[in-house]
Amino acid sequence: MLIETILPLFITFRWIDAIDIFLVALLLYEFYNLVKGTGAINIFIGIVAIIVLWKIVSALEMVLLSEILGAFISVGFIALIVVFQPEIRQFLLLLGNPSFIQERRRKFLFWRIPAANDERLAIDVIVSACQRMGNTATGALIVIAKTNELKEYVLSGEPIDSIISVPLLETIFFKNTPLHDGAAIIINNRIKAARCILPVSSNNKIPIELGLRHRAAIGVTERTDAIALIVSEETGEISIAKGGTLIQNIKPAQVKDFLEKEFAPPQETSRKKRVFKH
Repeated sequence: MLIETILPLFITFRWIDAIDIFLVALLLYEFYNLVKGTGAINIFIGIVAIIVLWKIVSALEMVLLSEILGAFISVGFIALIVVFQPEIRQFLLLLGNPSFIQERRRKFLFWRIPAANDERLAIDVIVSACQRMGNTATGALIVIAKTNELKEYVLSGEPIDSIISVPLLETIFFKNTPLHDGAAIIINNRIKAARCILPVSSNNKIPIELGLRHRAAIGVTERTDAIALIVSEETGEISIAKGGTLIQNIKPAQVKDFLEKEFAPPQETSRKKRVFKH
């Protein structure tokens, strides 16, 4: 009886159904990665279990149970949005992040994503400033935009729109200046704003000894494709945040290599790859 009920479902199986299943599985997988390791994972598994059970009882034509579960799911959809609001927001930010497409393919349907850093970045100046601030244990948070222009964060701070220089960066983060709290944002090789407010990461895997400066650096790189440089006020150590991941205690030479790889022009990057192959 069970086989006779389920078998007709597969007789009319089309290639478009296979694509449908694949896309749903991909969305569920990406969403699972976002909630994995958090308290929301148990709710996510419970909701998936209820949906699977609903489909089974509907296929078996268990009318009463199917109606109850169907009503629960239809009402629960609103509750789902409320419960998973932070995760849904992060998921949509991930899909809208240009690096999400760039990591999978440089070209997406022949459409190139514009960059927020068309000019060559003054890497040596930034590295020198970080090194000098590290030597004096001056806390700093520098965010360098890539394709995302970070407009909402720029607007939260004090506009500067100045060329990058070591004295200017040191002045911004000097502890007695009104601009030292918050982040300095660099776009198109210019310091666009200082004292900018960044989103603080809620990742519970971040070591408890790290302060708000490091958490803000992780937070902004979780939501955008920007690179964040942090100079610790306690130890003078330099750290780098990218894609929500923090790399701690980086030497100035390593910072320079990292930034050159991230911000090298496409032609120069391909040229380096050819040289390394030979």
